[in-house]
Amino acid sequence: MTTDPTSKKKQTFSKKWIWLRRTVQTLFLLIFLYLLIITIQGATGRLPNDLFFHLDPLNGIASMIASRSWIAPMALGVITLILSVVVGRAWCGWICPLGTILDWTPSRRSRKNPGISPVWSQGKYFILFTVIIGAALGYLTLNILDPITVLFRTIASVILPGLNWAIEGTESWLYDFQTLRPVVDWTDGALRGWLLNGQPFYWPNIAILAFFAAVLGLNAVRSRFWCRYLCPLGGLLALISKVAFIRHIVDTEKCISCRKCSTLCPTGAIRPERDFNADTPECTVCLNCREGCPTGAISFGKISKLESYQDTTRRRFLYSLGAATIIAVFIRFFPALTRKTDKLVRPPGSSEETLYNQCIRCGECMKVCPTGVIQPSPSVGEAKLWSPVLKTRLGYCDYSCNSCGVICPTGAIANLTLDEKRETVIGVARIDQSRCITWAEGRDCIVCEEMCPVPEKAIILGGGGQGRGEGGGRHPHVIENLCIGCGICEHQCPVSGEAAIRVYPTDVVV
Repeated sequence: MTTDPTSKKKQTFSKKWIWLRRTVQTLFLLIFLYLLIITIQGATGRLPNDLFFHLDPLNGIASMIASRSWIAPMALGVITLILSVVVGRAWCGWICPLGTILDWTPSRRSRKNPGISPVWSQGKYFILFTVIIGAALGYLTLNILDPITVLFRTIASVILPGLNWAIEGTESWLYDFQTLRPVVDWTDGALRGWLLNGQPFYWPNIAILAFFAAVLGLNAVRSRFWCRYLCPLGGLLALISKVAFIRHIVDTEKCISCRKCSTLCPTGAIRPERDFNADTPECTVCLNCREGCPTGAISFGKISKLESYQDTTRRRFLYSLGAATIIAVFIRFFPALTRKTDKLVRPPGSSEETLYNQCIRCGECMKVCPTGVIQPSPSVGEAKLWSPVLKTRLGYCDYSCNSCGVICPTGAIANLTLDEKRETVIGVARIDQSRCITWAEGRDCIVCEEMCPVPEKAIILGGGGQGRGEGGGRHPHVIENLCIGCGICEHQCPVSGEAAIRVYPTDVVV
């Protein structure tokens, strides 16, 4: 069968739009990566570092509900909601950086069953409702499933520290070769600051990488499996898209039922049994169907009557809402998740309460921290999973830095001035005399006292030791009412393994 010139013109026009979409996708991904990379102490750009988090309406809605407060920057998410009212889930197909990576990930498409299951497509609504109801109950742990958070957290806390560790290890090995030293020096200078920044690799973060790998790996089951069945932001935008002005349109007179459009659709939105019309809430406006249609039967535009070829019946919708309510309440009050666990040392300007009901687990504070002391907590108790915690053996809270509060998009970490931050007590250092070189061995060591940044010195040297070795005699003591818990003493302690001086929450008795 031959096609008329008009159809050929439409196909050419469609391909131009496909290339435009791919260009826009790549541009937004590069902007996302740029903002992520420049999220370092003191770096400023023309765009806010947390722009994508502010444009994410799910993060904004959930954080404001949970904190019972108005977070002005999060109002930018209204832009994304308006976009969905106009052109449906275009955010997912054109802007979302995780969606772009999923498009680039090898996937499985099936001619026999390209569509999505009416039941399993409810998964994203179930997760969305669970996130929102959880926020209403005062916790944001389930925001770990937000796509912007998933991608930023993975790159910031695992991929970049892993690259940092690998590159620095390679440089150390190559530096043994005299002839390669100039090249190594040049490479280190070029990468230092934006890629090589001393961020330590924290092995428990492998769980974050495994989660991200699972998101990508699900593409082997169906293309954009995450977007079809699991993404809570996708679920929110799908609900808004039910009233979208611009929709997928099929000219039934030109359609030859070749099924090419349904095969090309990455989200399985096109339903062959319904005259190849797309389920508007599932359509990401990728335009693959329009490009692939051999007769030019597919277009996108405004229709006079809103029709929705959707599988989401009222009954399934209510089932999802009911199940989400049960799960959210279960997570909130289940003893195994709410039992008291070990207290954690938190970033300055934060508390267990603010992190519980305002922290979206985005990883911004972890990325901006110049010493890598802020890491995602692996603890599940009290809904602490992947919330920021200070690992003071890995790094320390820099006395001259308040970047974590400045960068936090929701105010879970207060934006303290540098003077306020220096006076904020985040913990207290305590000495294990059985491990301390001076106390246990009688040898001189002044590292903790020397490194203490507090002007009055929260660590002093004095007598009172029971040293078994020779020499020494000046034993370190912590002045607890002066200690702010910055952790530099623990980080720099020369004792192998666990430090002889450790930082604890102020209310923990050792």
